[in-house]
Amino acid sequence: MTPLRKLGSSDLEVFPLALGGNVFGWTADEAQSFAVLDAYTAGGGNFVDTADSYSAWVPGNKGGESETIIGKWFAARGNRSDVVLATKVGAHPQYKGLAPDTIRAAADASLRRLGTDHIDLYYTHFDDTSVPVEEIIGTLDELVRAGKVREIGASNLSAERLAESLEFSDREGLARYTVLQPHYNLVSRDTYEGPLQEVASRTGLAAVPYFALAAGFLTGKYRPGTSVDSARAEGAGKHLETERGPRVLDALAEIAGAHDVPVATVALGWLAARPTVAAPIASARTVDQLPALLAVAHLTLKDDELARLTEASA
Repeated sequence: MTPLRKLGSSDLEVFPLALGGNVFGWTADEAQSFAVLDAYTAGGGNFVDTADSYSAWVPGNKGGESETIIGKWFAARGNRSDVVLATKVGAHPQYKGLAPDTIRAAADASLRRLGTDHIDLYYTHFDDTSVPVEEIIGTLDELVRAGKVREIGASNLSAERLAESLEFSDREGLARYTVLQPHYNLVSRDTYEGPLQEVASRTGLAAVPYFALAAGFLTGKYRPGTSVDSARAEGAGKHLETERGPRVLDALAEIAGAHDVPVATVALGWLAARPTVAAPIASARTVDQLPALLAVAHLTLKDDELARLTEASA
C-alpha cells in the first residue's frame, strides 16, 4: 500500500498524485473518463481534482462537464466515500468571481452535478480582489459549518492576499485555508517559489501544484524537430525555445534511464519532493497515460538526482 500524505493541518489524507479532471468532457469523453478514473483508483489513487468551470472553453460546452462526469462515475461505482474530491469556485461562466451569493450558488450547483452532499476540498479558483477577504472567508466558513465543504483551499492567489486571509481566519476563528494550488513545475519555479511558498511554509499549508508536467512538456515527448498531436502542444512546445527547457529534458532523461521509469515520473518525483508539496496534479486522457503518473508513488530520487534537477531548472 502506498503511504498517504496529509494535506497540511487538515484531516484529509491523499495519494501522492492527484488526478486532474480538466480533460473530462474535453479530450476524454464519458467512457474514457470512467476508464481513467477506474484505473487511477485501482492503482491506489484517491485524490481527484476538478473545477466547476471545466470545460467551458470547449465550443458547445457550458462549464460543469467534468463535475457531471465525475458525479455519474460516483453514482455508478458507489465509491464517493473512498475519494478525496476537490473542486473550485470562481470561474464558471454563470458564477464568475467570489461575491458571497456567487460562492453559495456555485457550491450548490457543484454539489448537484457531483451528486454528493459534500466537497472534501473547495478552492477559490482565482482571486477576486473586488471582494474583501473577510467576505470570501466568511462565506466559505458558512459552507464548512453547513457541512457542504470539509476543507478550503486557494489557487492563483497572491502571497499578500493569502497571508491576509489566513490572519483573518485565525483572528476570527473561522475556516482557514489548508491547501494552496499553485502553478509549479520544473520549468516554472518562480510561479511558486519565493513569497508564496514562504507563506505556505510558515503557516503549514500543503501545496498541490497544477501544470505539474507543464502541459505535457515534462513527459519528454516534445523534442526539437518533433510534432505532437495534442490540444496543448502549442503551449508546451514553447519551452523548447528556452535554454532551460532542453537542459531540464536532458537531466530528466538521464535520471529516468537510471531508474528505468518514464521521464514524466521523474518530473513528478522532483515536484513531490519539494518543500510544502503534498501531491502534484496531473491528468490522463487515456488509461495508457496513467502508469507513468501513478509510478511517482514508488519512486525515491537520490539527493544528488534532486540537486541535478534543481540546478538544471534554475
